[in-house]
Amino acid sequence: MMCCKDLLERSTEAADLDFKSTFDVNADGDWLEIIKDIAAFANSGGGTLLIGVNDDGTPSRADLAGILGIDPADLTNKIYGYTGSHFHNFKIKECEKAGHKVCSVTVSSAHIPLVFTRVGTYERKPGKQKTVFSVGTVYFRHGAKSEPGTSEDLRAFLDREVDLIKRSWLEGISKVVEAPTGSCIVVLLPDTQPTGPSGAIPLQLTNDPNAPAYFVPPIDITHPFRLKEVVRETNVRLVGKKSVTSHDILCVRRVYPVQNNIKFFYKQNYAAPRYSQAFVDWLVQMYSEDAQFFEKTKEQRNDQLKQSAT
Repeated sequence: MMCCKDLLERSTEAADLDFKSTFDVNADGDWLEIIKDIAAFANSGGGTLLIGVNDDGTPSRADLAGILGIDPADLTNKIYGYTGSHFHNFKIKECEKAGHKVCSVTVSSAHIPLVFTRVGTYERKPGKQKTVFSVGTVYFRHGAKSEPGTSEDLRAFLDREVDLIKRSWLEGISKVVEAPTGSCIVVLLPDTQPTGPSGAIPLQLTNDPNAPAYFVPPIDITHPFRLKEVVRETNVRLVGKKSVTSHDILCVRRVYPVQNNIKFFYKQNYAAPRYSQAFVDWLVQMYSEDAQFFEKTKEQRNDQLKQSAT
């Protein structure tokens, strides 16, 4: 799909581009027309609506505050009301064409065709109804128009989805074929991030159905701080009360079982230790419960050193 800049330079509508001069958030007809076009783009592999653009590609200079202020969730709900599908693969963005503000609605492809389950009718004039789409219709882009689909449209939709599945399978097969000899293939959920040496981490398996599901988020998220950052974050939290140093934190780490608590501490091979936000929260909590926490911890660390020296 073309970027917004390329689309803005075009002056004619096409299968992947539609112009609308205005959009009134209070007009039922405008809502039905935009829902029809979004469904047609989604069923045809994607496309873009440019609102605030005349049929000849020139800016209409219309007031676009209404469409630009739309909550995408509201548009998703309206699409659901007429299709029964929670389609949200679109983006509403403010752009500029020939020095004037326009609104782009970029629509991505749907993996299941959007079928209208409710008639789209509005009162065009007093006593005169207009039907934008009927129950059971599936719209596609035919050139510059959004029209009811044909057998060829449905065949093209299925071919496109099959092609996507084939590419996904081939990518997976390529990874297996190109893996070094002796590699172990592991199946993970899509959002799982393996960690540890060589991307592996030891696990203890259990048949307990109440055991939690396991996955490892990126270490930069779970343990974002190094030692100096722990000092900084702690001092920010204790400003005006206490100022801690790296030595204070290291004493805490030696006296308390911080290194054995994955919620607080993580150490990768050949890398500096990493600490979590929970560890900073715990330090602040310990100080709030005992203002002498850091002094007492340093005394305990000194006692440990003396004992180890004897």
